[in-house]
Amino acid sequence: MKISSTIRRNLQVNGNGTATIFGERQHSWQQFGERIARLASGLSGLGLGRGDRVAVLSLNNDRYMESYFGVPWGGFVLVPINTRLAPPEIEFWLNDSGSTVLMVDEAFVSMLPKIQDQLETVKHVVFLGEGATPKGMLSYEGLIDGAAATAAMDTPSEELAMLYYTGGTTGRSKGVMLSQHNVLYDALQFAPKVGFRSHSVYLHAAPMFHIADGTCTYAIATTAGASVILPAFEPRAALNAIQEHKISITIWVPTMVNMAVHYPGVEDFDLSSLADILYGASPMPEAVVRRAMEVMPHTRFHHAYGQTESAPILTMLDADRHIPDTPGSKMGSCGQALLGVELKIVDEDDNDVAPGAVGELCARGDNVMLGYWQQPEMTAHALRNGWLHTGDGARMDDEGFVYIVDRVKDMIISGGENVYSAEVEDAVYRHEAVAECAVIGIPHEKWGEQVHAIIRLHDNQDANEQDIMDHCHALIAAFKCPRSVEFSAEPLPLSGAGKILKAQLREPYWADQEKAVH
Repeated sequence: MKISSTIRRNLQVNGNGTATIFGERQHSWQQFGERIARLASGLSGLGLGRGDRVAVLSLNNDRYMESYFGVPWGGFVLVPINTRLAPPEIEFWLNDSGSTVLMVDEAFVSMLPKIQDQLETVKHVVFLGEGATPKGMLSYEGLIDGAAATAAMDTPSEELAMLYYTGGTTGRSKGVMLSQHNVLYDALQFAPKVGFRSHSVYLHAAPMFHIADGTCTYAIATTAGASVILPAFEPRAALNAIQEHKISITIWVPTMVNMAVHYPGVEDFDLSSLADILYGASPMPEAVVRRAMEVMPHTRFHHAYGQTESAPILTMLDADRHIPDTPGSKMGSCGQALLGVELKIVDEDDNDVAPGAVGELCARGDNVMLGYWQQPEMTAHALRNGWLHTGDGARMDDEGFVYIVDRVKDMIISGGENVYSAEVEDAVYRHEAVAECAVIGIPHEKWGEQVHAIIRLHDNQDANEQDIMDHCHALIAAFKCPRSVEFSAEPLPLSGAGKILKAQLREPYWADQEKAVH
């Protein structure tokens, strides 16, 4: 099955049904299918060939969703760009991917002059925002209007279709290569499990650049349901959308759920249509679950765990196991292996651990990535022995329920965003006053974890917390920057191999917590 297959089916079974709603603009599946075929044709007219990369840097909109289908329709590769990145990071993603086309909306037009001179492969910039097309750019609508609809490129379903970048433990982002088969397999694995149906109305409030919303984009398409699209998550706008459009399903990270259920006057909104919420990125605090069930008593909550490398879902905790204080409740677990996924937990030598013991969680299935873009050694390490090594420490109970207890990688999850400590440390170390630095995640009531830097300064050098924060904001995305800084007069503790002992540094902050991860 290919991405184009879902569209052709939708034209047969629900051609006149609603595909997308964005503001006042609405398209049926018949119109959607015509538009993505024209988009593919228009991109071909720009000289793109099979396998060429098309990057998108935009807030959520219906044209972004069209790119999820129109780009692979033409045999090209989609590269979603994180909208929260700093210009040097965006520049790296574009150059490393070798993107030929960059699509942007009005939110990022002013950023382009900061990076255009450094772009090595981008030949065309397409404006997919509202209003007049800025000088020097191509119009998205013009690209479509000037092209004839063409049949989908007959590329193998195992061929590269999506290139999602994720942070790297070496401080460098890496491109996760996903095929059409990867993303469709994952969508079909979980869509029926969490309530995607032909009559579903899905709310895009999580960012479209993120694979979590990406997999739901394909899931709603496999059922020929409708998509309501918000530019970004804002509690009141999301609650209004649920009420106005009778939203039946959405994906939110726990931070979004927390903001929505504690929004002043939330009880005044009619949320009765919202049957299912899928959430992930971090566990949901039990206090938030209880509040959510008060505010949304008719809503089922599904906890998903995974990573970009698995397109992305590996496990799910069903709604009936997600209710506190009930027999059989598995609150705190991220669930069991998804249909079609095999899991095991291994020690540092890749030997299976005893039941209930903690080790590294490994997975295999048809949703596992092709590998890392132009990183054969890193790919071989991550996929050694035929298993995806997630880098997450976990244990599994006798019913196959998985509990994430710590991370093998030094990754911090703050507000649903992955922050790799090595990348932040690289930025901090560029400050001339810094002699030693360790970046760790510490508990935070709202964001789950907070990025915290522990620093020793060079002798006779001065810097304060604000100096470090300002320095980092100039180099990396704001969500990656330290939110707190601690200065140490003594050298940071080292292992026998000379590595900073982060576990020792984390210990005082997590001593009274049930887990070493939020």
